[in-house]
Amino acid sequence: MRLLRRRRRLLFTGWDSASPQLAFDSFASELTTLGALRREGSWGELRSCIPCITVPAWSSMLGGRDPGELGLYGFRQRVAGSYLQQSLADSRSLRHPRAHDLAGEAGLDSLLMGLPQTWPVQPLRGHLVSGPLTPGLDAVCTWPAVLRQELRQLAPGHRFDLPDFRSWDKARLLQTLIDMAEQQHRVFCHLLRTRPWDFALQVHMGLDRAQHVFWSDHDPQHRSHAPGGRWRHALRDFYVMLDRMLGELVELAGDYCDVLLVSDHGAKRMDGGICVNEWLWREGWLRLKGDPPPGLLSTLSGLEVDWASTRAWAEGGYCGRVWLNRMGREPQGCVSAAEAPALLAELCAGLKAIRGPEGQSLPTQVFRPVEIYREVRGLAPDLLVYFGDLHWRAIGTFGHGRDWSLQNDRGPDGANHAMEGLFALREARGRGRGELQGKQLMDVAPTILNRLRVPRPAGMQGGAL
Repeated sequence: MRLLRRRRRLLFTGWDSASPQLAFDSFASELTTLGALRREGSWGELRSCIPCITVPAWSSMLGGRDPGELGLYGFRQRVAGSYLQQSLADSRSLRHPRAHDLAGEAGLDSLLMGLPQTWPVQPLRGHLVSGPLTPGLDAVCTWPAVLRQELRQLAPGHRFDLPDFRSWDKARLLQTLIDMAEQQHRVFCHLLRTRPWDFALQVHMGLDRAQHVFWSDHDPQHRSHAPGGRWRHALRDFYVMLDRMLGELVELAGDYCDVLLVSDHGAKRMDGGICVNEWLWREGWLRLKGDPPPGLLSTLSGLEVDWASTRAWAEGGYCGRVWLNRMGREPQGCVSAAEAPALLAELCAGLKAIRGPEGQSLPTQVFRPVEIYREVRGLAPDLLVYFGDLHWRAIGTFGHGRDWSLQNDRGPDGANHAMEGLFALREARGRGRGELQGKQLMDVAPTILNRLRVPRPAGMQGGAL
């Protein structure tokens, strides 16, 4: 069933963490819908923001603002006036309009489903089913609120995300991820058929979760890879499923509709983690009142930190976030503004010199927010660290007894994020330009506005794809 043609529209599908190496190369022959988009349109790698994490990436993409402007540096933000207290970066953390907000101001209707940072639900012109962080169907998870009753009838067990994906029970995880994707797809198709829209957007978070779980089964270079293992085709089959769903959406939207597929970042093999706080402690940057208990994993909040003598501490995750204990910013700051530049240079050199388990050097990159963002808002880390070209994540816990760990301290994990995401754009009217190079995340918002003929606001970064 095709929808009746109305006016120029844009169908946007997000595959969170989709890898160009997999989608454009390894699995390309089986992704027939994506293959058609590539033949008929424009496509290529899409360089993510720093840090290349779901938050801030989706809001940076749709708002045309870098993470510094957004004041968002990860899922969790430090609370001012504390060291370890954090708040979740949800919809209330946003200070700039995103593409659907601007479309609404121009009188266009949006249909959104699964987009990060849409909970708690905020009003918009159109219809919304909120995304990750939504507690469940008992919460206000739709706009308008009455849509929730329809969602309950369509999908009584609707999942907004799968936060507990780090588990060894791969059979349960895979089936749950498939069920979640199928259910979300069914709901989105129903809304496409029954609601007016000019801009329709759906994000599949399940792909990100699947890659964390099954990357080692797919990748022969992963140290945990088992040739011929039961799950060796799980990732391929998940991509094929999403490609089939994309084809159904394209058919449903009709010919007079532009189609844009995007991922916010990519994924790659994870070799292990760098125990950044343990390293800071051994190197004298972080001081504890007593040694951490040997053989027992401990978080900073579970240890007694001598903050008055601590010059730097960090937070783990897909990348490292390192703060100086600055006078005037932290409760017991001991680093003056005059000392900071030299200490940061020393810290950068030390972090880059950390070696792997076989004594190998790691191609580590260290970024200073003041150097990479147009402006820096909120409580930004002093340094953002990509260990080993992101093949190594950052580990914030103590108890590992060395600078590195072969395991993620948050549970089993085979993949880390990568800077290279992807895009494919097929214009309803116009000729595709084939593979494009040099495109980056903030080019997406201007593209959306350009396709919808919505004026671009002053200050928006990026250029149309």
